[in-house]
Amino acid sequence: MAKIIIVGSSNTDLVVKANKIPMPGETVTGGVFTMAGGGKGANQAVAAARLGGDVAFLAKVGDDLFGRNSIERYKAENMDISHVIKDSDTESGVALITVDEKGENCITVAPGANCKLGRKDIDAAAKEFENAEYILMQLEIPMETIEYAADMALKKGIKVILNPAPAAPLSDTLLSKLYLITPNRTEASQLSGVNVTSRADAERAADVFLSKGVKNVVITLGSEGAMVKSKDSCAFVPAHKVKAVDTTAAGDTFSGAITVALSEGKSLDEAVEFATKASAISVTRLGAQPSVPYRKEIQ
Repeated sequence: MAKIIIVGSSNTDLVVKANKIPMPGETVTGGVFTMAGGGKGANQAVAAARLGGDVAFLAKVGDDLFGRNSIERYKAENMDISHVIKDSDTESGVALITVDEKGENCITVAPGANCKLGRKDIDAAAKEFENAEYILMQLEIPMETIEYAADMALKKGIKVILNPAPAAPLSDTLLSKLYLITPNRTEASQLSGVNVTSRADAERAADVFLSKGVKNVVITLGSEGAMVKSKDSCAFVPAHKVKAVDTTAAGDTFSGAITVALSEGKSLDEAVEFATKASAISVTRLGAQPSVPYRKEIQ
C-alpha cells in the first residue's frame, strides 16, 4: 500500500441540529447541540486512516483546549501526526454548523491556526515526501502553502489530489500539477464557469479542468452519483440510496476514500465506486468525523 500525505485544516465543529436553517435575523430554537472533530483536512485524514490508508497528516492547531483535544483524537486514529503542530500564538480553528431536518447544512468557520500553516511547516515535513505516492489537499489553508506543497510533491513524483473546497480561485499553474481534482457540483460550477445542473454540464465543466492540464476529474453530484472524466474516458457512477441525516463530511469522506483506493492500486472508476459507498454511509450519521465509516463497514 502506498503512503498518503494529507495537508489541511483541523477544526472543532460546534453543531446544532434544528428543524430548519435560520434566515438572516431569525432565531431558531429547540435544536440539539454536539461537539466533534472537523476541518476538511482532518476529516479526510480520519477517513483515509479508518478506511485502511497509510496516512501522514500535516496541520496546525492552537495550544488550547480544542487543539489538545484534536491531537488526542488523531492519536487514536492510527495515523502519523508527528507534523500536527501546536501554535501557542493563536487559537484553534472552529466551525459553527447548523443542520436541518433534511440533512442540509450551513457552516461558518473561524480558521485560527489553519491560516498559519506555511512553507516552513511543509519543509519540516520534507522527509514524508520521500516515500509517499499521493498527497491530498483542500482549500482551508493558505493557497501559497497548497501551491508550495504541490511543487514539492511534483518534484518527488507524488500524485497531487485536490478537493477544491471551499471553492476559491485556482491558478492555471496549480491546476496543471493536479493528478486529480474532486469538486462537487457547486464548486465545479464556480471554478469552471459552467453551471452544472446535469451530467452533460458536468462533462463540460470537467473538460475545462482537463484543458488546463488536470489529468483526471471527478465531479460529485450528491444523490445522483459522480462523474469520472479523463482525456480518454468518461463514466458515471450512481449513488447509493440512503436516508440522509447530515451531509457535513460526505465530500471529505469521498476524497479520503478515493485516495485510499488509488493508493491500493485500484483504477479510478473502482476508486470512485469505493468512495461512493463510504460517503453514502457517512450521510446517515450526525457530525463530521463521527460519521466517517471504517473499512469493515464498506466491505
